[in-house]
Amino acid sequence: MARRRGVTPEEARLHEARERSAHWRRWGPYLAEREWGTVREDYSPNGAAWESLPHDHARSRAYRWGEDGIGGISDNHGRLCFALALWNGRDAILKERLFGLTGAEGNHGEDVKEYYFYLDSTPTHAYMKFLYKYPQAEFPYATLVEENRRRGRGAREYELLDTGVFDGDRYFDVTVEYAKAAPDDVLVRVTAANRGPEPAELHLLPTLWYRNSWAWDVPEPERPTLRAGRPGVGHVTIEGDHPSLGLRWLYCAGAPELLFTENDTNAERLWGRPNASPYVKDGIGRYVVEGRTDAVNPGRVGTKAAAYHRLTLGAGASASARFRLTNTPIPRDAFGREFETVFAQRQAEADEFYSTVIPTDHSDDAKRVMRQAFAGLLWSKQFYHYDVKRWLQGDPAQPPPPPERWRGRNHEWLHLYNEDVISMPDTWEYPWYAAWDLAFHMIPLALVDPDFAKAQLVLFLREWYMHPNGQMPAYEWALGDVNPPVHAWAALRVYRIERRLRGRGDRVFLERVFHKLLLNFTWWVNRKDTEGKNVFQGGFLGLDNIGLFDRSAPLPGGGQIEQSDGTSWMAMYCLNMLAIALELAKQDPAYEDVASKFFEHFVYIAHAMHTLDLWDEGDGFYYDVLRADGRACRLKVRSMVGLIPLFAVETLEPEAVDKLQSFRRRMQWFIDNHPEFREHVEASSKPGVGLRRLLSVVSREQLPRVLGYMLDEAEFLSPHGVRAVSRVHKDRPYVLELNGIEHRVDYEPAETTSGHFGGNSNWRGPVWFPVNYLLIESLQKLHYFYGDALTVDCPTGSGTKLNLWQVAAELSRRLTRIFLRGGDGRRPVYGGSEKFQRDPHWSDLILFYEYFNGDDGAGIGASHQTGWTGLVAKLLQQSGT
Repeated sequence: MARRRGVTPEEARLHEARERSAHWRRWGPYLAEREWGTVREDYSPNGAAWESLPHDHARSRAYRWGEDGIGGISDNHGRLCFALALWNGRDAILKERLFGLTGAEGNHGEDVKEYYFYLDSTPTHAYMKFLYKYPQAEFPYATLVEENRRRGRGAREYELLDTGVFDGDRYFDVTVEYAKAAPDDVLVRVTAANRGPEPAELHLLPTLWYRNSWAWDVPEPERPTLRAGRPGVGHVTIEGDHPSLGLRWLYCAGAPELLFTENDTNAERLWGRPNASPYVKDGIGRYVVEGRTDAVNPGRVGTKAAAYHRLTLGAGASASARFRLTNTPIPRDAFGREFETVFAQRQAEADEFYSTVIPTDHSDDAKRVMRQAFAGLLWSKQFYHYDVKRWLQGDPAQPPPPPERWRGRNHEWLHLYNEDVISMPDTWEYPWYAAWDLAFHMIPLALVDPDFAKAQLVLFLREWYMHPNGQMPAYEWALGDVNPPVHAWAALRVYRIERRLRGRGDRVFLERVFHKLLLNFTWWVNRKDTEGKNVFQGGFLGLDNIGLFDRSAPLPGGGQIEQSDGTSWMAMYCLNMLAIALELAKQDPAYEDVASKFFEHFVYIAHAMHTLDLWDEGDGFYYDVLRADGRACRLKVRSMVGLIPLFAVETLEPEAVDKLQSFRRRMQWFIDNHPEFREHVEASSKPGVGLRRLLSVVSREQLPRVLGYMLDEAEFLSPHGVRAVSRVHKDRPYVLELNGIEHRVDYEPAETTSGHFGGNSNWRGPVWFPVNYLLIESLQKLHYFYGDALTVDCPTGSGTKLNLWQVAAELSRRLTRIFLRGGDGRRPVYGGSEKFQRDPHWSDLILFYEYFNGDDGAGIGASHQTGWTGLVAKLLQQSGT
């Protein structure tokens, strides 16, 4: 168990933030790793976001909606930013942001080509730690692009390690640490270590700048300023003044050279047009790399400034630079004994806080995985700004955007206005929110910061996010896409987690989300069950390429797909809303009526799944159904689509139901008068417990048949979790010929050869954490009802009988083993990468990939998708290793 002993200093800070007595959340890791190549920076006529503002423009072009940097921080409105800039003396450009391939350049879509790690953070960001590995050789920008572009979809990706730039350990480990002495007093320590065998040159330029908020309006708003301040005892100073943020001082220990320029576009470099000022966004880079002394302002004033340190580090040597960003002038030495004392104190407080979260009986390795999972989740909080109407209209001080945009991307979301700190899936590959990803993020985040988790779930239901018709925004590439409806599930889970942690649940939060989710539920029913048959479409529903077709596009030859997963998600949604309504009805009987509504709606959906061909009695499995020209065709792909019906399960406890007389009477009348629906409402009476009811799409008779597939190692069960597509399709791909065109699904355990959705993710064989987590939860619920009376072979055919709780524990162990060091000292997540497996400077650094190889557990896809892969922290917390 985790240790609980009084209130830790970090918990006290969280309380002060909740009570608004101290703004501990004002500063945090809210600076994105990538702003270039995003939809909100795209002003092209055809929505070509990657090409509209590419990496080559990023150093010279002022961003409209956000900023980016390496290991950086900003205030919670993204006004003032601080981040690393580096130069190894060989690169053609200053390293100010992470590099990666665009969707068109990568042989499997966009992909960051850098090594960086989120090592620690507390929920208030009172302590944070980040590591970046910077090669001493020239960074191979062109090689990475050319080689990945040359490779086809059948080849693996060409990674930075493959280029040889880390051979001989010729690189720097650059660590950035932050510690808050007070809410607006942030101490910074940057440590560079030479891991190579000989001395090496490093130019270190921690940079402070204002987001450009002045270049878009007429007349130009008041411009903030940064200027050189009066030197102090053992330090130099940058003074900042912002119209809304006020005065700020950055104290820089020692005597680094202070460089100043403006965060304005270099139009001369980009388009051959004269600049209004010689001092532009890339001025500091041109000064350092090209020796252009005229590129920085000799008056030492601007909107972007850097503290320039020239270092030569011997083999194995390290050096540190110290900074202090504060809202009050410090007349004394800003870097006296107090500086190191605060750092030591905040580190100790972080350890103390996590000792109350991470079970003390875990191995050091498991504790490390949990700690870095929480760090990744907390570092992935990003300031996100997007005003769709203003984005479509353009800015008064800029040329009008192409008129085609009014018929293009997101034109139906004119109400949407985002200007918040939001939990992101991956701050480089996905530096924009995704609605269903975010719901899963909140489960592990609720363990450390339930207030943030609740606020995020409420935020997406507010009027400036949710569409007036009730739809929730999906993500910026297509706000109107449809994600699985898991918001109600997440809200209920967060409510229960907080109740366990604090001894009481937040009913106001639960009521707020419930009322708005009623609108969203109605949108689903009206838009995705257009024929009123209680069978739902929904499109790709987050499972990208899992089907034969792009399920979000019109089908070849017409027709429609009735989706097993879409219908099951809605059955689950009904049960989540029912559970919330019953919880609220304990204190307000008005919720009993709506609880009855969701009970009945669930039963109708569950019944429709079996009467309208989604269940195949011969196979004992669920499939999508293609309906065209009056005919129905089951699409017999054994995939996660057929396991998602397991998610729709809930128990009704007698102590709750018996107190709600109106609901109980209505439910019993419905059961008595609709015998055809009874297979989805099972009852069990136990002495001293009363009559417990189970609501489940999958009946008692069907359950062992479905689990027989799921737990078969020749089908779904891999050594590291449940695959998204059965391995049976490796030798027996599913093929359907339609209008003379062959469509097929093969088992592909790693990267996909399919081009669906850009080809940068794969649901045709790998292991994905979110759906595995829901499978585990469903098995636990089913065991709660059936107990030891129901056992199954696990694995199928092994003769080893386990109850469903034990099966859930086995799945949890298989998933967590992806990250844990095995008996051979290797972590499956790193596959055949010997650098990560054996090098002591790499082997304890954990990356939380987007998904995992269905055969060997190696990480694939976005490398920092701690978002939903951070669920491993919850699995370790609840089930151990």
